[in-house]
Amino acid sequence: MALSRVHFLTAFVFAGTIASGCGAGTSTVQAPGAGGIPAPIASVAPGGTATPGGSATSTPAPGHTAAPTAPGSSATPSAAPTAAATATAPFSLSSVKHVFIVMLENESYSASFGGAQTPYLSTTLPSQGALLEDYYSVGHESLDNYIAMISGQAPSYDTQTDCQDYLNFIYIATLVDGQAAGAGCVFPTNVLNITDELSAKGVTWKAYMEDMGNDPARESATCGHPVLNMQDHTQDAEASDQYATRHNPFMYFHTIVDNPICNTNVVNFQHVATDLSSIATTANYNYFTPNLCDDGHDSPCANGDAGGLPQINTFLASFIPTILASPAFKEDGLLIVTFDEAAVSDASSCCGELPGPNSADPGLAGLGGGVIGAVMLSPFIKPGTVSMMPYNHYALLLTTEDIFRVAPLGYSQTSGLNPLGSDVFTNPGG
Repeated sequence: MALSRVHFLTAFVFAGTIASGCGAGTSTVQAPGAGGIPAPIASVAPGGTATPGGSATSTPAPGHTAAPTAPGSSATPSAAPTAAATATAPFSLSSVKHVFIVMLENESYSASFGGAQTPYLSTTLPSQGALLEDYYSVGHESLDNYIAMISGQAPSYDTQTDCQDYLNFIYIATLVDGQAAGAGCVFPTNVLNITDELSAKGVTWKAYMEDMGNDPARESATCGHPVLNMQDHTQDAEASDQYATRHNPFMYFHTIVDNPICNTNVVNFQHVATDLSSIATTANYNYFTPNLCDDGHDSPCANGDAGGLPQINTFLASFIPTILASPAFKEDGLLIVTFDEAAVSDASSCCGELPGPNSADPGLAGLGGGVIGAVMLSPFIKPGTVSMMPYNHYALLLTTEDIFRVAPLGYSQTSGLNPLGSDVFTNPGG
């Protein structure tokens, strides 16, 4: 969808209380089995480390039933807790020490988790962890979602059009909830992302980009990005190099690309097996972006492969076992597999999502990027868990911030937004 090249730099004033929530809902724990996930065998009350501050609200996607919600105010218990309830200590997100995020491309929940083309994604992985049925992206098209997930910055005209030119961000001001008003792509050093906070705290991080540097004429094998203020030639895949800068959000922050750490921490997939072979060599925060074929973006692919959903399934079935077998994951890890956005026709949203100062319509035709779903595996999650609570990329950012005990950035600090709770972490003892 084409947008006018006019930048609307508007400071939005929001009156009243934001009744966003991502708070109350239900989840079920189901036993894994062949051929799919059987009927629920137990119910789990939502909760987690944060008490919901408002009603969980969502704009339902076409053909998608919104999750059940409950009033957001915390109620005073009417009776003393039972002995069974007091015997188990509440789960703390900080129990998770290693996070692994795998980002895929451009599929709605109904196609990716409800279709027959992705049995490993839709059946095998949920049977081993938690399926989040009501997880939303925050905009259209790709890049805005990647940036939101690591910084909380809302979609803008440039990121919604995937920054065809790798333009420096012209900064005007910082507005409510840390939103940077301006235009362009590569944020200045006063606009932070989660890796800045992790580095400042001595927490390790690493980003892995498949195919990066396969064609040295296009990009480097480490910290690969276009020349500033020039055209991005990685927008189109080559047969031997299907890396796309727009799927590498770390390249859009001067705090990273201007820092020598970029060359050691933003690398290609050749480093994955060695790095994950021991806890000592595994970063605390790990981010994986497959190439334009393996993430399902292209179909057919530049190298002749089929692409699309079948390629996603093949890639995940080959790649995910490496993460699951890693000592760090087995010890205290959390794996998240999700998508950047739903089909462009779905602009539904949840969790009180707000537009930022640089685009009035994050979803081009609405406030969100549609229902994409997510699957999460961890020693702290019972196999077969199903959560119907609404979450989005900002909520995932808030979750990772709470895991590593750093301050919320951008729209992850929106009033009423909640991190993943006990509806997901159904095995608090690990």
